Amino acid sequence: MFQKEVQESFKVLKQGGLILYPTDTVWGIGCDATNEAAVEKVFKLKQRHDSKALICLVADDRMLKKYVKKIPDAAFDIMDIEDNPITIIYDEPLNLAKNLIAKDNTIAIRIPDNDFCFHLLRKFNGAIVSTSANISGQATPKSFKEIHEDILKGVDYVVNLPDEKIGANPSSIIKLSNDGKVQVIRK
Repeated sequence: MFQKEVQESFKVLKQGGLILYPTDTVWGIGCDATNEAAVEKVFKLKQRHDSKALICLVADDRMLKKYVKKIPDAAFDIMDIEDNPITIIYDEPLNLAKNLIAKDNTIAIRIPDNDFCFHLLRKFNGAIVSTSANISGQATPKSFKEIHEDILKGVDYVVNLPDEKIGANPSSIIKLSNDGKVQVIRK
């Protein structure tokens, strides 16, 4: 059904470009999470200071292990019991663009519950940035129709799945420190 869109997105990501794509939460701007120049393009497009970290998506636990030095056991428990989209902030990220990593040496990662994302992540075989498709400081678009023209023009490829079933709200965010501390960042 969406293999053409996966293939086109894959090509753009491999070339260091930006995509606009549906996730399990909101429409997102994405790029290769290991490509510093691509991550910089995302910050520029969103008009966002790079001190505010971005979220990455990975396909599954196996892929998660490529990007986090030590995954707390609680992370697996939370992912197993949580029904709503949940992004977890981990200590000591690995193999990611330096400008994607927060100043406190953490990274926010989510395993999305979305067929298109899953297939794209599998094909890409790596982490993809996922940040809401809006200019920094503006409201997060609740649908494709609400995405600002500057965002649509600023990406290299817009995934043609405008009717894709996605949530209308960003994910919850929990910070799990290696010392066992748990902090809710966004409900």
